[in-house]
Amino acid sequence: MAARSTATRPWRALLVLGIVVVAIYGALFLGTRLSDATPFPQLALDLEGGTQIILTPRTTDGQEVSAEDLAQAIAIIRQRVDSSGVAEAEITSQGGQNIVVALPGNPSDETLDLVRRSAQMQFRPVLVETQPGPITDANGDGQPDPAPTVPIEELSDTPATAPASPSDLAWITPAIERQLQTLDCTDPANRTGGGGDDPAKALVTCSVDGTVKYVLGPVEIPGSEIASASSGLRTTSQGVTTNEWIVQLEFTGDGAQAFSESTQRLVALSPPQNQFAMVLDGLVISAPAVNDPITNGRAEISGSFTRESAATLASQLNFGSLPLTLEVQSEEQISATLGAEQLQRGLLAGAIGLALVVLYSVLQYRGLALVTLTSLLVAGIITFGVIGLLSWLQGYRLSLPGVAGLIVAIGITADSFIVYFERIRDEVREGRYLEGAVEAGWVRARRTILASDAVNLLAAIVLYLLAVGGVRGFAFTLGLTTLVDVFVVFFFTHPLMQLLIRTRFYGGGHRLSGLDPVHLGATVATYRGRGKFASPQQSQSRTTIAERKAAEARQGASGDVQDTAVGVQDAVDSKGGTR
Repeated sequence: MAARSTATRPWRALLVLGIVVVAIYGALFLGTRLSDATPFPQLALDLEGGTQIILTPRTTDGQEVSAEDLAQAIAIIRQRVDSSGVAEAEITSQGGQNIVVALPGNPSDETLDLVRRSAQMQFRPVLVETQPGPITDANGDGQPDPAPTVPIEELSDTPATAPASPSDLAWITPAIERQLQTLDCTDPANRTGGGGDDPAKALVTCSVDGTVKYVLGPVEIPGSEIASASSGLRTTSQGVTTNEWIVQLEFTGDGAQAFSESTQRLVALSPPQNQFAMVLDGLVISAPAVNDPITNGRAEISGSFTRESAATLASQLNFGSLPLTLEVQSEEQISATLGAEQLQRGLLAGAIGLALVVLYSVLQYRGLALVTLTSLLVAGIITFGVIGLLSWLQGYRLSLPGVAGLIVAIGITADSFIVYFERIRDEVREGRYLEGAVEAGWVRARRTILASDAVNLLAAIVLYLLAVGGVRGFAFTLGLTTLVDVFVVFFFTHPLMQLLIRTRFYGGGHRLSGLDPVHLGATVATYRGRGKFASPQQSQSRTTIAERKAAEARQGASGDVQDTAVGVQDAVDSKGGTR
């Protein structure tokens, strides 16, 4: 039974490989028929071209836009673009005054509107705070709610009674209730921001990180009423500086009066209605609770802040204080002429590198080059399919640095095969028969392969997390191909060797197979047929008939000499006895 299990193991691994490949390309085929998937991966801006928009932030009151304000505007636009599902977009500053947004392919009108739209800061009271996912049991009876029969467009968005204050729950209309139940803040597409909400009505929205869902009352204080915001360590009334990071917020005269009225009302309410939400670009960046009425227009926001998070919130508040608009300077289509030329050269370099790998494999490993070629082919098929799936499901786009990562992966993948081949050949040199050498070599090789690929994967992850721009594309494809390499080696290369070693060409140690013991220097061993070799001790015991007869003759002659010597000694002893 054990021998049968060993014999079927290669086919099981190859079957798993086949199922994975069929699943990948089957999903792509269905995606092209039933969805918007394409048979080829989508290309990034440098390879396909796209749309470039140049924006200039301007203030309506003549204030100067600082470098920090420009950086915050870029962060808001990046949040919008990333949440809309557009990958490999380039968003940079130009000359310290403009924002350049380059979107690959043909972006939708909705995405272009998100880029053009100005951000707004608002202060709204919190009415409801709940979990980020959709609410499926709103009445709390433990049973899923039935599917709604009335479209949300037909639901009323006007309060049935006049709300007494911005914190009145009467602001939650049937339309607001439906939005609260259906909104899924865990979906990045629902966190694109962009504003566009009515400041005189309630708002259903998410936190920036998607962990909380809110219903907010109408706007009480616009962001333009913020005079300044800063971060720092808390100082007690005795003048002692603590280790707690806080954000200090100061309002203008009109803002201070409005904030005083708001905090006096909120402090008397129970959670979460005692909170006020800071809404930037339609998303909640912070929702602190009011502990005391603030009548002097100076608020102190505390919590589990770090130095970085406190500075970020202060920067966002300062940005929201500007009556800022994004003025479109130009909008044009950009081509990928340079990228296409570089891609052609890159593919040529990859083809040359692949040819050199093949040539080296043929010269060094002879028949084993077939294993190298087929393994590289399988790795390429899987990688191409996975990138296609990511393009469809995640909006991934292949950039020129990503192509470079794929080319580098040829050498990394071939290196795994070389390690395995050398371990097998080492076992043959030590006198092990070929089928046993394949298994023993695999045990020794897989540890080295896993260690090497683990280092490559770790380097790719660190590079992806620390790098920006196109370098991340290189790191991504490098990490992806490393994982594919491990899968191919375990589920194709090793099983294929297990099958090939049972053939006469490879298992018989043919001189062109790459496993010829004489060529490998295993001269102390004698070939016994069927891929097996005798050990040095066994080789010495296997002598020819002539060699055995000669040895017997020498042994017989030696025996006669010994008999003669014994006879002489007996005669001498006999004579001595007569005396």
